[in-house]
Amino acid sequence: MSRNPLDNKLLASLPRLDFDALIQRSAVIELSQGTIVCEAGDEASEILFPISGMISLVVVMKSGKAIETATVGKEGVVSAMAGLGIYVSQVRAVVQISGSALRVHAAPFRKLVAASPSIGDLCIRYNETLLAQARITTACNALHAVEARFCRWLLQTGDRAGPEKITLTQEFLSEILGVRRTSVTDVARRISEAGIITYSRGVITVLDRKRLKELSCECYETMREQAPA
Repeated sequence: MSRNPLDNKLLASLPRLDFDALIQRSAVIELSQGTIVCEAGDEASEILFPISGMISLVVVMKSGKAIETATVGKEGVVSAMAGLGIYVSQVRAVVQISGSALRVHAAPFRKLVAASPSIGDLCIRYNETLLAQARITTACNALHAVEARFCRWLLQTGDRAGPEKITLTQEFLSEILGVRRTSVTDVARRISEAGIITYSRGVITVLDRKRLKELSCECYETMREQAPA
């Protein structure tokens, strides 16, 4: 598991002086699967730049039901808008795949943003990326079949988290996709029987990425096109 901040694409894109200033005010931490790093309605107290693993941004309804609207891996940052002022999160940010991240507390991060146009621009640009991802995910959930969405999600997760071996429960997957657990079971079984993935004891391994792309909806490529360079 990497602990090198330069593995985060946003951090690697910063000018050296800004990167060094950020590193001096931050620390690399480990993130365990299932950890809620920020709850909906809470003021964001820390900014996380994932180095490995993946964080889900989840909308939680009053009933307790939840659905994923976006994911953040080593290409992005969580709660970056806290750098522009007091920021209350509208979503739950939960670690979906264990990994590491560079953590910066909100107060020193705001000072960095005030002193650095590059870091401030990074916050705004990535927030636009998350909004675009949320819009595409919303349309995908409404218009596309569960199988296509499941395949899109596996591809997306592989891009963000790195390895294509994913440890997740069916309950978590059903929440992510906004469907019943039995639907996830049926889809995973069909794709597994086709030799595209294996799924055993909560571990999904992608065997044939090309065929997975063929089963996925157009949203996977759309999200890739809109991701930060």
